[in-house]
Formats: sequence, structure tokens, C-alpha cells
Amino acid sequence: MNFIEILLIAFSMAMDAFSVCIGAGAQTRTNGPRPTFRLAFHFGFFQFLMPVIGWLAGTTIERYIASFDHWIAFGLLAFVGIRMIRSGFDPDAEPQKNDPSRGWTMVLLSFAVSIDALAVGLSLGLVGVFVWYPAIVIGVVTGMMSWLGLKIGNRLGAKFGKRMEIVGGIVLILIGARIVLSHLLA
Repeated sequence: MNFIEILLIAFSMAMDAFSVCIGAGAQTRTNGPRPTFRLAFHFGFFQFLMPVIGWLAGTTIERYIASFDHWIAFGLLAFVGIRMIRSGFDPDAEPQKNDPSRGWTMVLLSFAVSIDALAVGLSLGLVGVFVWYPAIVIGVVTGMMSWLGLKIGNRLGAKFGKRMEIVGGIVLILIGARIVLSHLLA
């Protein structure tokens, strides 16, 4: 597998994280270097880690999770998306309550956007590709795309306010629905 192929895989894997980061960046709670670093780092780290886990797990775990992994991703994204929408409609919402760059929300989002990377790692193992180099490229590209998505979201959030939080929540739910549809129609 050459560098261009790995880079194309990395960019395709990073697109969900990029989209989620635009929505998350629209929240005023994710402005600044610390929340931006936390989300970009964790999204990149999970995107690095999941192919490695998939590669190590081999075919034993794939047959157990393939039938419902898309539902897990949808559930996690919908859960966070609904919380964002509710917060967007609540003018008195506490600023730190639904911060997507902290705690379990960050972990759930990181896991949800990287669950497909598990299958990528599995497929790399099946075709005999050593996983470490592709996993590093996928993680770095995802981290950079997440940072970019957060920056774009920050600008949109500053311009449109709490309405962007509602839009961000809707985007998360739509990404989850796309994941489910792509698995059901494949």
C-alpha cells in the first residue's frame, strides 16, 4: 500500500471527525486553544488507536460487531446531538454542562467517529499490511482535520450564536444516520 492510498484512506476516515468538529466548534465552550487541542488530539488518537485494535483483533471480533457497530455510532452521535439541540434552545443553559471537549461527551464523540476505523484496521490485517504506519497517518490527518473543523465551527458559532449549536446537533444526528444508512444499503 503506497502513501497516496494511505492518505486517501486517512482523509476519508477523517471526514466524520471534521464534520463533528464543525458542529462542536460552533459552541462557545469550544473556543480557545485548550478545548481545540483536547478534541483534535482525542479524535486523532482514537482514529490512530482503532485501526490498531481492529488489526490486532483480526477476524475474531469483526463477526461479532459488524452487525451492530453502525447502530452504536448512531446512538452515540444522536445522544450528543440531542443534548446540543436542547442546549441550543435553552437560553439559560450552563456553559460547561455540555462541553464536547470534556469528559464522557468527548470520549463518546471520539469513539463514535472512529468506530469505522476498527474495520479499516481489520481489513489492513486481512490484506497483510502492517498497521502502524497507516494508523499514524490516519491519526495525524484526523487531528489536523479536526482542528480545521473546530476553527471553522468557532467562526460560524461567533457569527450565528446558539443557532449554530442547534445546527451542530442536527449535523451529528445526520452523520449518525448516514453511518447507519451506508451500512444498511451496502
